[in-house]
Amino acid sequence: MLKFLRRKVTRAGRIDITPPAPAPGRAGLALVVIAKNEAAHLHDWLCFHALAGVREVIVYDNASTDATAAIARAFTGCPVTVIPWQIEAQTESPPMILPRQVLAYVHAICTFGGRFARMAFIDVDEFLVPQEAETIEGAIAHLGDAPNISLPWAMFGHGGHDARPDAAMPFAYTARAPRSAGPLLRWKCIVDPCDVTQVSTHKFHTASRGARTVNTEGRETTNKGRNEAFASFAHLTLNHYYLRSRAEMEAKIRGGAVSGVAEDQRRAAIERKARIIEADTIRDDGAIRFLARHGIADTAALRAAFGGTP
Repeated sequence: MLKFLRRKVTRAGRIDITPPAPAPGRAGLALVVIAKNEAAHLHDWLCFHALAGVREVIVYDNASTDATAAIARAFTGCPVTVIPWQIEAQTESPPMILPRQVLAYVHAICTFGGRFARMAFIDVDEFLVPQEAETIEGAIAHLGDAPNISLPWAMFGHGGHDARPDAAMPFAYTARAPRSAGPLLRWKCIVDPCDVTQVSTHKFHTASRGARTVNTEGRETTNKGRNEAFASFAHLTLNHYYLRSRAEMEAKIRGGAVSGVAEDQRRAAIERKARIIEADTIRDDGAIRFLARHGIADTAALRAAFGGTP
C-alpha cells in the first residue's frame, strides 16, 4: 500500500528585503502598528506617543469592525496613515505561510522607511516610555546611530480590574513583573529602516551590523544572545499592558492571534504568563511620570491633549 505524506505547512519567521534608499532630509521616528478592534484604546495610545515626539504613525488595520480606522484617521496630534491589511499569503513550494504581521512590517519599511531616521514596531497594548527624557528620540540619543535597538517587554498585570476600566492604560495599570525572564522575555525593536535587510516580529538584521543589536544602555550582542542579563529598562521602557482587565484578557484569547496560533495554545500561553506576572509585582509609574512632565495629570487631560476622543 502506498502512503502519501501530507506536506507540513510551516510559518516564515523572517523575510529578507532590500532596504529603501534614504530620502533627502529623512528624520524622526515613525511607529508601525497592526491593530484590530482597538477603538477603546487607540486614541489614548496615539496621544501618548504624539506627546513622546513620534513623527508619524502607520496603522495596519487588520479587518477591524469597530471605529479603529476612523479614530486613527481623525487624530490630529501627528500624521497617521491607515492601511487596510487583510492579507493572507502562502508559498506553494515549500508550503509556507507568510505571516501578515511580518508582511506589514516589510511593507512599512519598503514603502515609508526612506523618510524616517528610525522606525519602531509595537502594538496598541505597548507604550514606549521615556524614563527621564521628554521624547523617545531624546531617550535614545546617547546611542548615536545604532541601527538596531532591542527593548524587552515590561509585563504589566490586571491591576485588580475585572472589567475594562475607563482610565487610560498608563493610569489604570501600574503593577508589573519585576524582571523579564522565561516566557516573559520577548523583544520589540527600533531600527534604522534604511539599514534593515531582514524583518521579523521580534528581531531584525541590518546591512551595517548584521544580527547584532544594542540595548538602551548601549551594550551590544547578537539577536540570539539577547537574554535576561541583556534586558534593560533604563532610559526607554517598553510597557506591555499584556493582561489588561480579566474581561479583556478573555476577549483577547477568543479573538484570535494575528500570528494564527490556535485558541487552545494561545489560552495556555497567556494564562501561564498571567500566573507569573501576578505572582510577584512591583509598582512602575514611569508612564505616569512621563505624562506629568508634559502637564498631563489624568486620563481626561491625556484624551483632551489633541482635541479629545473622536
